[in-house]
Amino acid sequence: MRLRNKPWAKEKIDQHPQYIVANPELHKGKWLEVFNNNQPIHIEVGTGKGRFVTEMAKANPDINYIGIEKYDSVIVIALDLLIEADLPNLRLLNVNADELDKYFTKNDVDRVYLNFSDPWPKSRHEKRRLTYKDYLKSYEDIMIDKGEIHFKTDNQGLFEYSLKSFSAYGLLLTYLSLDLHKADFEGNIMTEYEQKFSEMGNRIYRCEVKYQN
Repeated sequence: MRLRNKPWAKEKIDQHPQYIVANPELHKGKWLEVFNNNQPIHIEVGTGKGRFVTEMAKANPDINYIGIEKYDSVIVIALDLLIEADLPNLRLLNVNADELDKYFTKNDVDRVYLNFSDPWPKSRHEKRRLTYKDYLKSYEDIMIDKGEIHFKTDNQGLFEYSLKSFSAYGLLLTYLSLDLHKADFEGNIMTEYEQKFSEMGNRIYRCEVKYQN
């Protein structure tokens, strides 16, 4: 993804700590205090422009959502959506997914969403894929027992790789669709990429997996 630099992005982020949480490491193990409730927490790793996580928060007020995006120039677009919607059950984090353990601890998170992650198709870049075993371990370390990962992509190679990675890690497959938009799945909320790719005629793959411990 080619990013257009927005030199004003960091300043805008700093001006809205009520939406993009400043110093998120201070809330490790205490995220329910941020939301001031006891609702489950779902995170989207690589939230991009924020359409998915914002619409999910609108549709499910009984769930807390956290969208995680490392690029300043992208998360400010998600910030605009959140400012407009002003949802009490949604926050954003401008951090790197490689460091989730800095911001969350065991039992902080109930579900992880991975939507249209970078496929990193070259073999030498396998460790960068968000479904690589090290990432699966990092998700497990911050989730409740039997926590879930919900994964969507239009990239067949990444999907096949991810299914093998999930299986090798010992995750239980609970849902599988090889063509989501022709399936009977209800309540699908599209990301910006999903709409773009589906309009191009690309097949959308989706699965749900669960940790067994």
